[in-house]
Amino acid sequence: MLFRSGYCMYSFPIGVMLDSFRTDVPTALGKAAKVGASGIQVYSTYGELSPEKLVGSKRGEFLDMVKSHGLKISALCGDFGHGFGDPDKNPDLIEKSKRVLDLAKELETDVVTTHIGVVPTDSCHPRYQIMQDACGKLAEYADQMDAHFAIETGPETAATLKGFLDGLHSTGVAVNLDPANLVMVTGDDPVAAVYTLKDYIVHTHAKDGRRLLVRDPEIIYGIIEDEIQAGRAFIELPLGEGDVDFPNYLKALDDIGYRGFLTIEREVGDDPETDIAKAVTFLQDKIKGE
Repeated sequence: MLFRSGYCMYSFPIGVMLDSFRTDVPTALGKAAKVGASGIQVYSTYGELSPEKLVGSKRGEFLDMVKSHGLKISALCGDFGHGFGDPDKNPDLIEKSKRVLDLAKELETDVVTTHIGVVPTDSCHPRYQIMQDACGKLAEYADQMDAHFAIETGPETAATLKGFLDGLHSTGVAVNLDPANLVMVTGDDPVAAVYTLKDYIVHTHAKDGRRLLVRDPEIIYGIIEDEIQAGRAFIELPLGEGDVDFPNYLKALDDIGYRGFLTIEREVGDDPETDIAKAVTFLQDKIKGE
């Protein structure tokens, strides 16, 4: 999808998280095509699209169904909900993650997005090395597959994440940049984050929101379980209604040479199809420079 406006020309295909439609897969694919998306991202850690369930000829059949709607798969979501901060759980999680990447390659995408947990600011923190060791194994496997596990931004600042990634000496573990998570959780600037993480961005989410309370990310992401704080820490909002500066965010992505998907993720709201359709229109307008 290519648009020209004045001196600017952006080329970002627009995708949608298939689960955001909150309906069955065939219906969701139809809705994704109807709202004008050109790609989809799907959860592959559970249910009918997991490696354990989508087996044999089912993989080709699903890919054919996607293509029949004029869509492609931008990425799989391989988030098992635990992160990689527990050395006892990591061997199993690493093997499960590898199977999701195997599936991704069969479905003609090179990206599996995931949350790895909260990267400690202090590299001497015991959990830092545990997470580095796990991500090192994932990176090695992804490099062999010419693919990427993409860490979703949010739990830590872009600077902390870059330092962590630099220590892996690989782009096998890369970045899925979610601008709303940065705004909502750490208060980080998504525009600056694009430049900070430019060597690692392989996929992005299109989401908006606002931070309501300053709260430790380790509480938000459940690392610290025994603290109780009243009030919501953040709110997800329709694109353009939160604190993500989309015009400058898209310009930054263009500046660094990113040409991948802007994948709409809508996790709240009572009418997801309408919200997603509005989000597609919003992005199309911003890509045009309107």
